[in-house]
Amino acid sequence: MKTRKETGRGEPLTPSRHRIPRGRTIGLAILILAVLGAAALLRLAGPKRRSSESKAAPIPTAPASPALAVSEHIIRKGQTISDLLGGKGFSNQEIHRLKEQVKPVFNLNRIVAGRRIRFRSEADSYVRSVEYEIDDEAYLVIDREGTDFRAEKKKISYETRVAYIDGSIEDNPINAFGAQGEKAELAIAMTDLFAWDIDFYSELRKGDSFRMVFEKKFLDGAFVRYGTILATEFICQGKKYEAFRFEYPDTHKADFFDREGKSCRKEFLRSPLPFARITSRFSFSRFHPIHKVYRAHFGVDYGAPVGYPVHATADGTVTFAGTNGAAGRMVTIRHKNSYETMYLHLQQISVKKGDVVSGGQVIGTVGSSGESTGPHLDYRVKQGGSYVNPLSWKFQPVAPLRPEFKDGYREEVRKYDLLLNAPLILRSVGTR
Repeated sequence: MKTRKETGRGEPLTPSRHRIPRGRTIGLAILILAVLGAAALLRLAGPKRRSSESKAAPIPTAPASPALAVSEHIIRKGQTISDLLGGKGFSNQEIHRLKEQVKPVFNLNRIVAGRRIRFRSEADSYVRSVEYEIDDEAYLVIDREGTDFRAEKKKISYETRVAYIDGSIEDNPINAFGAQGEKAELAIAMTDLFAWDIDFYSELRKGDSFRMVFEKKFLDGAFVRYGTILATEFICQGKKYEAFRFEYPDTHKADFFDREGKSCRKEFLRSPLPFARITSRFSFSRFHPIHKVYRAHFGVDYGAPVGYPVHATADGTVTFAGTNGAAGRMVTIRHKNSYETMYLHLQQISVKKGDVVSGGQVIGTVGSSGESTGPHLDYRVKQGGSYVNPLSWKFQPVAPLRPEFKDGYREEVRKYDLLLNAPLILRSVGTR
């Protein structure tokens, strides 16, 4: 497949106010019937929405009875359900009875600031029902029945649309997605998929490109949030990386694999800090900025602002979380296959000794504790008790696609290829 014209290959990224023109890729080998079929699938997704769309309340809008008035509130920090109900005329006895009768379905003492709560009331302000946004997937409905209350947890029925995006990198993926009208969270979701293979600070080059098919969730016609990524491609320094989602029919667990069925996940992430710059590399002889002598530096330093989240690079168990002399506040994690990772000079620690953590989980924040000349993370890896260079060590992939599902996976990849290629080909032949 012909890729976009490379620009500035081999040169580190530098900020620029100009976007790189999007190249045109033509896949004439694909049958026009297949192209039109994929295009029809994309048309079913509806028009592409921009990030300026307002976020709708995840509680579905239901037609209200003409006799009922609806009022909706955003729960403020420190507000309790008693505060909210009391403000709507509930007595202390009614509040207690409501909370106790609803508790088997949902504990109203656990309402969360920032969530929505909706009241449906008669003309005299007598509340008939209450709706509370539990999370992005479910909401609670409480109906008054005489002096009692009946509660039910309901699933939010979103309209899911398939969307497509492509573009080129000028300085970082977040800005590239923003230029296409999408939000930072979508760019971060994509980089998380490839973070096992690509260091998105040190390895990106101007002109690297991406394309992706993904889901968008709508409620009452308004964009609410992103769904899952279905398929994506990233070209970094001329090398293509691909990720295709596949859900196992028997377990319904989903994962991402490359075209050959190898897992996109490796034993370790390439970096504990996405988009952070490398300020010092692994070395057996480095000039120490404080002691002014040459000594070994068995880690990689990442410069980042104080408070920047630090991620565990693999699943494991925390064996140390505290202050350790010159290393300052640090976390040590034991992993399988005799690996151990260390995170030095932290500002805050979010885990404790004995905690089981997963790859990508936040374990602390960047700081400048211990012997440090400025905010950064010193990240170190041991294998079998010896330090290894995190930037050059060849970490192994996790379990590949189960062989009994290879045929089904190949069929999914074929469909994803049509969706990824159809917009490009349709543009090349002038079809709208």
